[in-house]
Amino acid sequence: MSNNNKNILSVKNLTVGYESKIVAERINFELETGMLCGIVGINGIGKSTLLRTLGGFQPKLDGNIKLKGKNLEKYTSSTLSKELSVVLTEQPASKNLTVQELIALGRQPYTNWLGTLTEDDKHRIKDSLDTFLLKELKHRKCHEISDGQLQRVLVARAMAQDTTLILLDEPTTHLDLYHKVQILKMLQELAHEKQKTILFTTHEIELAIQLCDRILILDGKDHPFGDPCQLIEQKYFDRLFPSEMVQFDAKTGSFKVTK
Repeated sequence: MSNNNKNILSVKNLTVGYESKIVAERINFELETGMLCGIVGINGIGKSTLLRTLGGFQPKLDGNIKLKGKNLEKYTSSTLSKELSVVLTEQPASKNLTVQELIALGRQPYTNWLGTLTEDDKHRIKDSLDTFLLKELKHRKCHEISDGQLQRVLVARAMAQDTTLILLDEPTTHLDLYHKVQILKMLQELAHEKQKTILFTTHEIELAIQLCDRILILDGKDHPFGDPCQLIEQKYFDRLFPSEMVQFDAKTGSFKVTK
């Protein structure tokens, strides 16, 4: 792979927010093929705003976003949908569809105007159903399944879309611990085995430290980015919590309440 293609996503001096209100600025990071990266930080620090800006849902205020070496704003919506898939926290309006039908929507960027599925489309839908353990549920309506199952369906739809980059906003919200771990391990496998680049926002800092290749900490200042172990050594996670309440243990990558 040539060096130019190595960085799937490159973000330089990015400022995100809304017209007159800056939410976060001076954000810098780069992601290569096959990387799982978590974005962590306290509520209101700009995690979702950053993700929505990277997904092209809202304009950046300043700086530069490059996807596969090309400025994000140079993509048309149809070319972007073949490079980038997004799973937001809002529940889809299409809960009346079956699991298989919702996943099939991921193939829309590739189908003709009649929406006819080719053998390749069907193969990718089946692959997504298998990967996310949804084969038994494929004929169930999406409103009949649990939150954890629906979350797997939404990620499976993104996988079926077969984009290089997948963005997810809080993919583990409302899930119990088992299903949080299950989703994040599936994302890790998707990144490493299918060579997808996956970026997600999360409150699950301990899980992110254990499963991610890279972490971006939105801290309102210099937004450290890097290998979780290096960020631990440099004590960047300590900034996220008032030390009189919570202490971060670098050896185990976990937190304990200060008694």
